[in-house]
Amino acid sequence: MSEHPREPDVVVRLADITKSFLGVPVLRGVDLELRAGEVHALVGENGAGKSTLLKVLAGVHRPDSGRVEVNGEPVVLATPRDAREAGIAIIHQEFTLLEHRTVAENVHLGREPVRRGRVDRRKMEADTRGLLDLLGEGGIDPTTTVTRLSVAQKQVVEIVKALSTDPRVLAMDEPTAALADHEVGLLHGLVDRLRAKGIAILYVSHRMREVFDLSERITVLKDGAFVTCALTAELTPDRLVRHMVGRSLDARHPDRATPDDLGDVRLALRGAGNDRVRDLTFELRAGEVVGIAGLQGSGRSAIARAICGVEPFTTGALEVDGVVRRVTDPRAAVRLGIGYVTEDRKGEGLALRQSIRDNALLVRRAAFTGRRGRERADLAALLGSVAVVSRGEHQEVRYLSGGNQQKVVLAKWLAVGPRVLVVDEPTRGVDVGAKQAVHRLLRDLARGGVAILMISSELPELIGMSDRVLVVHEGAIAGELPAGAAEEAVMGLATGHGAGEVA
Repeated sequence: MSEHPREPDVVVRLADITKSFLGVPVLRGVDLELRAGEVHALVGENGAGKSTLLKVLAGVHRPDSGRVEVNGEPVVLATPRDAREAGIAIIHQEFTLLEHRTVAENVHLGREPVRRGRVDRRKMEADTRGLLDLLGEGGIDPTTTVTRLSVAQKQVVEIVKALSTDPRVLAMDEPTAALADHEVGLLHGLVDRLRAKGIAILYVSHRMREVFDLSERITVLKDGAFVTCALTAELTPDRLVRHMVGRSLDARHPDRATPDDLGDVRLALRGAGNDRVRDLTFELRAGEVVGIAGLQGSGRSAIARAICGVEPFTTGALEVDGVVRRVTDPRAAVRLGIGYVTEDRKGEGLALRQSIRDNALLVRRAAFTGRRGRERADLAALLGSVAVVSRGEHQEVRYLSGGNQQKVVLAKWLAVGPRVLVVDEPTRGVDVGAKQAVHRLLRDLARGGVAILMISSELPELIGMSDRVLVVHEGAIAGELPAGAAEEAVMGLATGHGAGEVA
């Protein structure tokens, strides 16, 4: 008589979890099981309750009711220490690193190895180096201060920090949001190794491809409530989206521009460069969406920051509407009609403790003083145009979902009527519905005559949205590809091993 294969052990069970803030329900009877050696995806729109559920698991929030079990025994996760002692590690979407301490100090913070009464730095750095090697990121020096790292490298340090506690359960909240494609591949390899070691992994992501590639089961939340838990093999992307948003979404990107849709050259670079990029020459026309592709650290974000005066060009020329201009700071860029949606919306794009109103009008007030007469009427139209969902214009931005925060960032720039809009990772960390809304908004702006330069780590998004793609490698443009180019062609140029249509 053959035996049925034994199901993996349930390491953590959350049963009927509820949580409210200021009387507003955020979690309503949520169930979740995490099994040893299994990747369990948690999905839902922004505001569905995913981050709150993770914080319950991490001991940051205590549930109002419900039950938490670890290895079949009821537990109270009243503090993050309780969660760590139960073998639960969390990689949060927002970094929790101390910027002016070293990588090794961050990884071992509060758990520093001691030898003869003193911190054993040699062991601390050696242990950190071993974990970095495991992740395939041996190029990061454990003695480097975190403030010197790129966004992607900081994400790697967060992962290493979580692994250093030798967890039985590892929860990852949007772990690839800041990573380039080749780094995503390294992370996926690590997830496979952790799964093989029997670690239960809870994987929170808006990226459908990752969810289907990595997970065995998927739990869906909507409006704080449990919708379904199903085997990944039994779902399709369309069925999953219907569970998440209650309807089907047209997965196509908005129609691209045709040559007849394009207007005059809005922005041109002629041999422009600085200490991070060199010899940049290209044109951007009214009505056009031009994509910028490249690996993390290739210089793609440096191009955006230089155009917008954050890290100005020091060589070559920048032209706006056919006139050579010196853009030495962001205010000069704004006055020339250049807007900039940064990749780090919480660190650079928003004043989180200020209201939606103050954020939406921030650039307008700073660059154009004395123009407040029509603010109220203008603001209502502005927020309506980007469809911000909130409790009102006076709500603090920090309490909005990621998708609505990104809409406020876009509103901030629409308030000054840009002729050129540079967007860096415009849909990072937002759900499928909000992502589609951002795509429509960008294409509508282009149809209205705005020239858009778009940077994205998600190649399907970049290819689907762009009228053409410029690929950056080691600070220079390696080539130009037409609309609808293959991902392989983009990656070939990005890695320096392929050939596209040279710009």
